Amino acid sequence: MNIFIGADHRGFELKNAIIEYLHEKNIRIEDLGAYEYNGEDDYPDFSQKVAQAVLQNSENYLGIVICGSGCGVTIATNRFKGIRAGIAMNENQAAHIRENDHANVLSLASDYTDIETAKKIVDTFLASSPKTEKKYLRRIEKLDK
Repeated sequence: MNIFIGADHRGFELKNAIIEYLHEKNIRIEDLGAYEYNGEDDYPDFSQKVAQAVLQNSENYLGIVICGSGCGVTIATNRFKGIRAGIAMNENQAAHIRENDHANVLSLASDYTDIETAKKIVDTFLASSPKTEKKYLRRIEKLDK
């Protein structure tokens, strides 16, 4: 599994903490920026990079996007057909968006999520798999139309 991560200035610190955490767990993660703190950068730029990277092979790639509210990156990332980004504020929500909604990009809100909680959310998201029951597949099919 390849994981791509991107964040604007408000998510910069949390992004770096998640990268370090996943490296310690020997999970492959690729940083798509921001590479340095810039208070003038824009979340859509990083959402686009992550979305395009995930779409290379959506069966084997997942993404994580981070901004202050988590909402901006969710909106921007969902602009790409085939991307299903969802925000998670806790572990239960992370499992739900991955399992029921087949999210392939996790959005995090750095202003409302401490590092330890974010680690738990990321772990849960990565450990969860999309459900394959008919009702879930039907819903994803409708999204893809």
